[in-house]
Amino acid sequence: MLNIVLFEPEIPTNTGNIMRTCIATNAKLHLIKPLGFSLDEKSVRRSGVNYIDKIDMQIYENIEDFYSKNKGTIYYLTRYGHKPHTTGNYTDKNENIYFMFGKESTGIPRKYLKEHLDNCFRIPMSKNVRSLNLSNTVAIVIYEALRQQNYNDLLFDEPHKSKDYIIED
Repeated sequence: MLNIVLFEPEIPTNTGNIMRTCIATNAKLHLIKPLGFSLDEKSVRRSGVNYIDKIDMQIYENIEDFYSKNKGTIYYLTRYGHKPHTTGNYTDKNENIYFMFGKESTGIPRKYLKEHLDNCFRIPMSKNVRSLNLSNTVAIVIYEALRQQNYNDLLFDEPHKSKDYIIED
């Protein structure tokens, strides 16, 4: 199972967008407190559109609470990573795979990364920016994992397409 973990997220619209991505990819969302917003905020609901009721989500009091309740491989997405996210092997559909992302302002604290340097990844980018937007980063990483799993039973067509949708030669 693929899992997205947000360590102390601060921006409600990012989390709303990530909720939508998790629903679209059948990934479970894990939120580690403190949150920089209320999940009731209009901006979270607006970003998640009308799919919020379909989210598989769990909230934790702190990172130790998360670690104690979850087993599997954790990959940390961080500006301190020295390997691209594509170097991970995400092909085992039976393994619990967690992608942890840090808070928007400071990322994941180094003290949590030190013991897991082999699982610290970074999305390659130009020297002009330090990082990408959090919700964009989540989408890039989860879709790389899904690509390696041959998209794990996701639909390649719209679920409710009509005859008007079909393009003929």
